[in-house]
Amino acid sequence: MERSLETQVSQAVDAWLRWLPRWEPATHRGRVAPCRRCFGSPVLSAAGLGSDVPHGVQHGLSTRIKTIVDHAVAEYTARNLPLLQSELDQQATRNRARSYRPAEGLEPEFEGLPLDPDPIPGQPFLFTLSGMADEADADVPALPPLSAEAKAALRQEVGLADDYANMVGREVCAILLHHRLRIQAALAEYVEPQVEALLRELSESLDAPFGPTEPPPGTVF
Repeated sequence: MERSLETQVSQAVDAWLRWLPRWEPATHRGRVAPCRRCFGSPVLSAAGLGSDVPHGVQHGLSTRIKTIVDHAVAEYTARNLPLLQSELDQQATRNRARSYRPAEGLEPEFEGLPLDPDPIPGQPFLFTLSGMADEADADVPALPPLSAEAKAALRQEVGLADDYANMVGREVCAILLHHRLRIQAALAEYVEPQVEALLRELSESLDAPFGPTEPPPGTVF
């Protein structure tokens, strides 16, 4: 029997809570562009994950919830939207024909993130994962073009799928409200202490820019 939406959301939150103790603050350079999946997400707002929560913590939950919505929309499309389903099937077949698919099979904490770090001015990359993926994609024949009538019908079905996704998304947000207390408790236990430790370390480094045995320049004894 198909699991209810409430059960799926509860299991997604459970999985995120099991992962959360393994989270550690990132030590690499942060990205300039915000994550399109997480920035302004109503899902994160419903879960109580505000902008003060590190993005890595947010992303793991938003991706798991997105999977639930995507699955519901896929079932709705298969039942009710034959043109869109046919287009998706063709695109899936084309994707499987690519020789290199680095964005597939990732853990929820990494799914949807950029494949490559932000470029550094004056330090070009020898190669990028996204560049190699584009090269593999160029080797696969494009899908056949659609007629004007087919494009209009497909746009209509895409609109229906979007409406259904929004409906499911609102239901998911309502369900997430009931999980806020345990989400906040987990943040207080596993995330906030690590963030506070980072802030203390940063404050100490700003107050003491020189090492304990290294006198500042110009010191006369």
